[in-house]
Amino acid sequence: MIQKHIPVIPLRGGVVFPGITTTISIGRRRSLAAAQAALEQGGDLLILVQYNAELEEPDTEDLVPVGIRATVRDVLRAPHVGVQMLVDLHRRVQFTRLEDSDPYLTGSYTELLEKTDDNPPLLMAEAIAYLEQYAEALGEANQQVIANTRNKDTAGQLADYVSGLLNLPFEMEVELLQNLHGVNRLEKVLGYLKKELRIAEIRSKIQEDARAGADKMQRDFMLREQMKVIRKELGEEGEDLVETLRKKIVESGMPPEVQERAEGELKRLEYQGPQSAEASVIRTYLEWMTELPWNAMTEDNLDIHHVREVLDEDHHGLEDVKDRIVEYVAVRKLAGNKMKGAIINLNGPPGVGKTSIATSVARAIGRKVVRISLGGVRDEAEIRGHRRTYIGAIPGRLIRALRDAGTRNPVIVLDEIDKVGADWRGDPASALLEVLDPEQNHSFTDHYLEAPFDLSQVIFITTSNQLSTIPAPLLDRMETITMPGYIEDDKLAIATNFLLKKQLEGHGIGDLEATIEKEALITIIRHYTREAGVRQLERNIGSVVRKLAVKVAGGTAGPFTVTAVDLAEFLGPEKFTYGTAEEQDEIGVVTGLAVSSFGGNILPIEVSLSEGNGRITLTGSLGDVMRESAQAALTYARANARALGLPPTLFDKVNIHIHVPDGATPKDGPSAGISMATAVISAFTQRPVRKDVAMTGEVTLRGKVLAIGGLKEKTIAAHRAGITTVLLPKDNAKDIPELPDRIRADLTLIPVQSLDEVLKVALLPGDSHPFTVEGDAEPEKSAPLPPVTNGGAERPIRANPHPTAFNRIPRVQERRP
Repeated sequence: MIQKHIPVIPLRGGVVFPGITTTISIGRRRSLAAAQAALEQGGDLLILVQYNAELEEPDTEDLVPVGIRATVRDVLRAPHVGVQMLVDLHRRVQFTRLEDSDPYLTGSYTELLEKTDDNPPLLMAEAIAYLEQYAEALGEANQQVIANTRNKDTAGQLADYVSGLLNLPFEMEVELLQNLHGVNRLEKVLGYLKKELRIAEIRSKIQEDARAGADKMQRDFMLREQMKVIRKELGEEGEDLVETLRKKIVESGMPPEVQERAEGELKRLEYQGPQSAEASVIRTYLEWMTELPWNAMTEDNLDIHHVREVLDEDHHGLEDVKDRIVEYVAVRKLAGNKMKGAIINLNGPPGVGKTSIATSVARAIGRKVVRISLGGVRDEAEIRGHRRTYIGAIPGRLIRALRDAGTRNPVIVLDEIDKVGADWRGDPASALLEVLDPEQNHSFTDHYLEAPFDLSQVIFITTSNQLSTIPAPLLDRMETITMPGYIEDDKLAIATNFLLKKQLEGHGIGDLEATIEKEALITIIRHYTREAGVRQLERNIGSVVRKLAVKVAGGTAGPFTVTAVDLAEFLGPEKFTYGTAEEQDEIGVVTGLAVSSFGGNILPIEVSLSEGNGRITLTGSLGDVMRESAQAALTYARANARALGLPPTLFDKVNIHIHVPDGATPKDGPSAGISMATAVISAFTQRPVRKDVAMTGEVTLRGKVLAIGGLKEKTIAAHRAGITTVLLPKDNAKDIPELPDRIRADLTLIPVQSLDEVLKVALLPGDSHPFTVEGDAEPEKSAPLPPVTNGGAERPIRANPHPTAFNRIPRVQERRP
């Protein structure tokens, strides 16, 4: 076959068919050059189609192998549409390859012969009929176009002409371009035309229904206006309320199913009139429905640094809570609305800032905050609301809180969740199971609304003082963050940076230059308060500030400086004391360490021996665990009597009295084990205990030292009491880096794992023989303590398998980690 060379223009994003004269837009420089060259050379041009419209410089394989042989009539330049060429599209040809690409594309082609089957007149007539119906359905009927279709002689020509009129998919256009069978092409076009006609008919029906709906709305509007005039003449002004509620329903952004319910209630209100008994009930219900923030949300401030700055500005310490909020903001920034709201429980003693940190969280991320106090709540309807069948029914506290916040993603603080009660009216804690479950609260249903409301974007922060009273299923739904009491350093920083300024401003002397010296603040903390939080501290600072306010009101000008000496005048005599180190090395007296919700303190342990029959006396309000620790310590001493230079029979002839001073204060916990063992051994061996040594740790029968809790509070108490050396379990050595810098610098911290290590550090060489009973043989000579055999390396099984069990007593408390 003869190959012919001709300029080439590739088309992007569309296909043209032969048999018509049309205009084609030109955007590429080489395509414009090809059109100009074809026009200068007689007009012959090859039009091809690109598979990929994004390709700027196509190769042979990027072009459809069947093209259109065309003739360029003219190249037109229009100011708004760019360059266009007017072309006659003649016939299909077989594209061979591209040859030149500069300054324009040229290629070669060979002629194609279309299959000339019989041209079925019925098929052609059917196609023309469907085209007429399609044009009428679209409202674009054109008699000239219909006349042109009737002038087509073959099925192939008709198919090409109709294909150019329809908006066919690109893949179908390419398929039709390469199809050389005219009848087959017409059948495909007819099938597509039938489908499009059905779509056009449906669209036309929808438009007719919409017009009918609009006409009905206009008719209803006219009737309502007439009814308004009639009601006005009758003295009934209820229609304005109905229209107002209807407008509010539309503008509230309710979900479709909720809006349908609200509109149904509105129809009832409209037909019953304002004098109906149910009118006020329906009106109140619709007002609640329209006032809720169905789709109103505040935009979160997702700047992590800003959030951290606000949290640090409002609160000192509380790093666990701050880190959790920063994590939430970071994930929210990455995940967007896919992330559900956080559900956090802040557990700790009163006054440590649980409620205030929740308010600070809302301010940091730019959300509204609503507080709901659950203390003493016993009615389930407080959470879920009352059903509308009851007189005076209203929604529950959650829905009311969302209405007050005006947004569906506020921070809701559920205060004192551990104090929720239950009685014959229901269990509010069970109702909270749905609220605080992220898998269920996206469709929380209030009994009053009887419609689901999405709570999944709410940040719930609950507060509690203890976890034991919270039902286990409810506690499992919350992420609990423990907020222990503040240590002395924290209280000092809070008083200096927050409380003093707050009290000065609260008493009207915020501009007054007044300071409280550091020593004075420490004295207030140690001798005028005993608490885990800072409420008593704030009240005492407020008392000092009021004394200054009296002076200012009396005409005394500042500045004022409050010293420790002034506190007796301002606050009266000291109310509390704290433990101090022993004045001298003593036998049978060991300085232990304890921790309570108020912080740490030293715990002196005294052991006295007297002639008797082996009786053991424990005094000082000791709990069961602490009594068991004393028994374990005595058993260790009895089992290792010979190693300690003691006759084994001595224990049966001596009465042992173990006393822990401050007897009015209950004490419990296992961490005094090594202190008791050291005191007992010191009393029997008559070796003094170093006054500058304090210790903490649980002891086993084999002399192993087990881990304890509250190391930070205990070491601070030891430092405050003047202790220089602290013995602690080796398992707690990992907690040393978390201690304050000055504690690690001033104290010698010695991790130990067996009791013999404790005795080597704590006991001094004795000047006398071990304790003896009159009539006994000369006791064995006391020798340096050899290493005590502690058995295998495995930890023994203990009666209490929970290492986090704490004693909940009001003052002194020991606990395991």
